[in-house]
This record gives sequence, C-alpha cells and structure tokens, in this order.
Amino acid sequence: MALLRKINHILLMMLVLIVCLLLHSKLFRGLSQPKLKRTETSKDPERAPKVPVEKAAEGEVDIPVVICAAEERMGGAMATINSIYSNTDASVFFYIVTLRDAIKLTRQYIEKTKLKGIKYKILEFNPMILKGKVKPDSSRPDLLHPLNFVRFYLPLLDISHKKVIYLDDDVIVQGDIKDLYHTKLEKGHAAAFATDCDLPSTHEMVRSVGMQTTYMGFLDYRKQEVRDLGINPSDCSFNPGVFVADIGEWKKQKITKQLEKWMQENLKKNIYSSAMAGGVATPPMLIVFHDKYTIIDPLWHVRHLGWSPDARYSETFLQGAHLLHWNGRFKPWDYPCVHLDLWEKWFIPDPSGKFSLVRPEGKI
Repeated sequence: MALLRKINHILLMMLVLIVCLLLHSKLFRGLSQPKLKRTETSKDPERAPKVPVEKAAEGEVDIPVVICAAEERMGGAMATINSIYSNTDASVFFYIVTLRDAIKLTRQYIEKTKLKGIKYKILEFNPMILKGKVKPDSSRPDLLHPLNFVRFYLPLLDISHKKVIYLDDDVIVQGDIKDLYHTKLEKGHAAAFATDCDLPSTHEMVRSVGMQTTYMGFLDYRKQEVRDLGINPSDCSFNPGVFVADIGEWKKQKITKQLEKWMQENLKKNIYSSAMAGGVATPPMLIVFHDKYTIIDPLWHVRHLGWSPDARYSETFLQGAHLLHWNGRFKPWDYPCVHLDLWEKWFIPDPSGKFSLVRPEGKI
C-alpha cells in the first residue's frame, strides 16, 4: 500500500511538471509573437502601429527626404524619387508634400509604378498659412506656388525624424543619398547648403548666362532695411533647393518665425521681388541663414542646369556630380532644356496620363 501511494505521488509530481512546462512554452510564444509582428509591419510605414519604439527605430535607420509634389510638376518629383531610390542601398523614407487636390494623383503615381516599393508618407500642405505673407507677382507666378514655401515650415510638418534632407522637385540624384545625409552640421547650425562660390568648374557657365552668385543679385540694397542688415553685397549666396536640416535646432532658433518676418517685411517694403535672381523664397533664407550654415560638398548641388536653353556643362563634369539641379525657367520636362538625357533616364510615365513631357515632336 505504501509503495502504491509512493508511485501515485511520483506520477502526480510528473504531471505537475509537464503542466508547468506546457504553460511556460505557451507564455514564451505569446511574448515572442508581438516582436515578430512589429518587424513585419514596419516594412509598411503607412500601416505600422504608431508606438514610440518604432518611431525611434525608424529615425535611426531611415534616410528621411522631404520633397514637394505639385500636380503640374508631378513627373519631376517622381523622377527625383526614382533617382534617389535607385542609387542607394540605404533605407530611404520619403515625406511627399502636396496640396489636397493632388493627394490622390500622388498616391496613384507611386502605387501603380515601379515606385510602389518605396517607404513614404504623403503630407498635405495648407496654403492658408501663407495668407498675408506673400503678394501676387505676375513676372514669375510659378515662384509663388504655395509648395515653394514648404521649406520654411519643416517643423510644422508631420515629420518624426530629427534631421532631414530637403530637395526641390527639379533635381536628379546620381550619388548615394546617405552620403549627403551624413553631412555633419556645425554646432549651432540649423541647416547645410552649397554656397554659390564653391565650385570653380561652374563659374564660366554661370557667368555666361548672367546668373547671380552674391547677395547683390537677391536683395535690393537701395532699401535701408537691407543695408541695415550689415550683409556685404559681395558675400556668396546659396541656393535653398537642396539642404540638410536639423529640425531641433531649427525650432530652437525659431527659424520659421524669422523667415515669416522677412516675408511680411517684403510685403510692406518690397525689399526683394521675383524679378530678381532668386524669386521670393530664396531671399528670406539668405537673410536668416547668413553666416549661420554649414557648407555641403559642392558636388552634391551642381545647379543652374535650367537657367539657359543652350548653355551646357561638360558631360565629363556632370558624370562626376552627385546631384544635378535644373533651377531656372527651363525645366527638363519641358522644351527646350539642356542635358535632357541625364533627367529622362529617371522619368516614369504617369499612369493616369495627366503628366506628359513636352518635346519637339509633341507631348509624350
């Protein structure tokens, strides 16, 4: 009898042990599964759960790029995105800023083309924020497009990254975008630009088309408000179509408020205008960032390709450039324009048919 009780006791202990092992195994699997799900969903940033851990991880591994996509220039923005995506092995996250009417077209252009694999977020920009800050100007109405001022309002956008790259929609990236992103900003600097005096190889072409490279070409030094700034008119200017921004430093220095101040000053006293070299978006940036920006590698902003319909750079020089910018009136989706082959290789036809290229033989 005693032996039977002993056997029963042993069997009971074994049963308890088996139950404990089963419970432990089930609990372990239950804890492991959410981690697997977070890894899978993080591949789609639009559907990933919004938790602090994921945002922190995204900020560490992604190269964030802000680009505007106007409906009438949509093909340009998509060519820029394609060139970036195709020339890097880094994980790039695109913040695509547009107006409400173009949100559907933007998403369709991405989802129905080879760009459907990119990581992106579409952000709507409300043009009402510009009310009372910009006056109509018939000489270059394209420069008054609301999206031209998005660069002023980076901290107000729904961006989770602390450092971003801003690019205009008329650029093509030939280098690896992560090299530009890794530009180290100097202490106290909210942004990094390429100065207009930085690349001797471009000086001859720039002079031949009458392009301005100093503050004299952007600000009206006849106005007392401009002279009171104490900025030497022969100081080198910069183009704000390509830059790296530290969002935290931007907020700390209240850069947006400073830019708005000069927009309102121009509204009252016309200290710059779109008739001058840089239109109405460049001068406020030149004023606010004067002597307060880090200089990026000049090959990361080879510009003025859209300033003349026939002035050309050497093909050898352009092949070695990391980024090409068709700033000016002559855009690569229109005609005439120079160095079209370097842009067209990245162009993706609009699946909706709304955006088309203008070429000598007609629209394509």
